[in-house]
Amino acid sequence: MAHKMESIAKKMFKGILVAELMGIFGAYFLFNKMNTSQDFRQTMSKKFPFILEVYYKAIEQSGMYEIRRQDQEKWLNSKN
Repeated sequence: MAHKMESIAKKMFKGILVAELMGIFGAYFLFNKMNTSQDFRQTMSKKFPFILEVYYKAIEQSGMYEIRRQDQEKWLNSKN
């Protein structure tokens, strides 16, 4: 019985570890894509604006304030 519980605990640990790693790599991929593609940020602003806001706040914490302004200017100019 104890051996079976140990086996279940190991499987659960591995599952949680895999889920955590997928989350970390997914977040990195998303951040990298938003950091390198203004078009992708525009897509995010339409579909997931709350995620884009988190991105802007994160990069503004590092002192990069011009990206939000550049995006807004480009998107306003493309509407006209």
